[in-house]
Amino acid sequence: MGLVTYLLTLPLAPVRGVVWVAERVAEKAEEEYYDPAPVRRELADLEGRLVEGEIDQETFDEREDELLDRLDEIAAHRQRMQ
Repeated sequence: MGLVTYLLTLPLAPVRGVVWVAERVAEKAEEEYYDPAPVRRELADLEGRLVEGEIDQETFDEREDELLDRLDEIAAHRQRMQ
């Protein structure tokens, strides 16, 4: 970047900084949203609750279907990103 370009775009520096931060926040949020580990932990916890008798089979089946659908969504997203 030349000196003239630098001087002309200097007033935009705060905007570029805000955009950069917003992009990093969006990347981190997407990374956390598409992380399968919390979903797997919740599946394990759900199974434990069923075994302990805290929930019935119907509740388990409904929540398990939701979590498995979420894992499918995560897998599809990861495949699109490759």
